[in-house]
Order: sequence, then C-alpha cells, then structure tokens
Amino acid sequence: MTEELASFANELADEARKVILPYWRRPIEVESKVECDRPIAESPVTIADRRTEEAMRRMIEERYPTHGIYGEEYGQVRTDAEYVWVLDPIDGTKSFITGKPLFGTLIACLRNGEPMIGIIDQCVLDERWVGVVGRGTTLNGKPVSTSGCSTLKDGMMYSTTPHMFHEGEETHKFRRICDAVKRPLYGADCYAYAIVASGFGADVVVEADLGLYDYCALVPVVEGAGGIMTDWNGKRLTLQNHEASRGRVVACANIGLHEEAIAILGKCWSRPRHIISSMIKDGALFLAVGIGIGMAFSKAKK
Repeated sequence: MTEELASFANELADEARKVILPYWRRPIEVESKVECDRPIAESPVTIADRRTEEAMRRMIEERYPTHGIYGEEYGQVRTDAEYVWVLDPIDGTKSFITGKPLFGTLIACLRNGEPMIGIIDQCVLDERWVGVVGRGTTLNGKPVSTSGCSTLKDGMMYSTTPHMFHEGEETHKFRRICDAVKRPLYGADCYAYAIVASGFGADVVVEADLGLYDYCALVPVVEGAGGIMTDWNGKRLTLQNHEASRGRVVACANIGLHEEAIAILGKCWSRPRHIISSMIKDGALFLAVGIGIGMAFSKAKK
C-alpha cells in the first residue's frame, strides 16, 4: 500500500506542476487573507493556489473517496480516516508572486495521524524530494542524506522570517538559538527543509506559527534522509498533537544538533512554582514593611 500511495503522491505533484507553471512570473491577481491572532496577520493567496488545491483534491476524491483531506485553501474532510492527505498547493506564495523560485508544493499522506509520505516539489527548478518513512528520501529519484555539523556553534540555521515568532516566549527563544548558531539565514520556506535533507550545507530549521499543511510533508523528507524533525519540546509532529505543538517546529540534520536545539527551545518559559511562591511571599513582606514605614512617617509628622 505504501508504494501505491507514494506513486499516487507523485501523480498529485505532477498535476500541481501543470496548474502552477502557466502562472509563473506572469501578471496574477493577489488577494489577502487576514488572521489577526498570528504574528504576521496578512498572507497572500492567488488563483494558482486555489486551482492547484482543487485539482489535487479532485484526484484524491476520485481515487480514494474514503481518505481524508486537509488543505490550506479548502479546509478539512474526513480527518478521522486511517489515511489523510495534507496539502499546501504553494508553500511560499510570497516568493511565488515576487518571482523567487523557492516556493514548493507540499503533499503529505498521514496514516492514523502520523506523516508517512512527504513530497516537496519545486516545479520551476524541476526538483522533487520524496520521503517515505522507513524507506529513505530521494531528490529526483536519487537517494539523499543529511550531513550537518556536530554542534550548533558551527551550524547554519534557516527560518522563513524572524517576524513569524510571537513576542515573548517565542522571540526570546529564537534570539537565543540565533546566538547559538554560526549564522541565521532567512527566506526559503519549505526549500530550507529540502536542503537540510540533501546535505547541501544547511543544518537546522527553526520556525513557529505553522499550519499543519506547512510541515506534515516535511517530516518524512527530513527524517527519511537521516535527520530529525519535532516540535520545540521534542515531541512528534502529528495530526493529533498539532494544537499542542502550536506550529513550533525544529528540523535538524542529526540527533546531536537536535538535542542542543531542544535544550534551548524546549526550556520551561514560566518560572518554577516554588520560585513564584517565594516571589509572592517576598512581595508581601516588602509591602508590609513599606506600609509600616509609611505609617511611622505619618505619625512622626503629626
């Protein structure tokens, strides 16, 4: 069944290319989606995004009508099914509409909520990464593997943008990991995960505020190549734990880098309870002393 589904995933990617390429570097109307609770509230969407997802959804419904679908543009159906297809027709629409060939079509097949097949397809550069859990990752049919340095201080780290992190905990931790790596880099969207998987020189990707469709396809690609990809607490990225992970992901070329990254990203943000209790007690003590001094001064003036 896995081989059959992987073959079908490639058919979906082929169809996506046919829809996307006629729009590439051509005049195209861009609409804005606004989600006020996100660090970057506005995101673009085009007819290419919508028609690509429509085409893939139609193929899934025709071939596997009992399978679930979870797409960026047209929502969810049957997500309690054994097999669920997760689709992002154009991951990196901002790159697409500005003529930068670092966007990609993301296609994932989940079994019981676990990503088992993932495709990153870059139609302009004619590059396709296919990851299958337990069977490896290929780039245009040839096996690839991560390489990566041994420590974060020598590592090259990608994020799509530093503006994707919520103020507070996320920005604090992101600044800390930026300080820990050799160099932070920006602007690659899903392509960053592909180059980590290929061993081309990138070692780590750290991101937040991602939708399920933004990362499900990336997990089999990265892990099939020998890397590791989890949420910031080191937990598996699945359909079931998406809300708990809150779209915070980290992908690393090897386990050593991952352990270092999790030590920074997964640290408890809130103060331990005994420290909070101590602070409350100390605050009450200082308040009582302050009131006492104030009363003494008041009496002295009288």
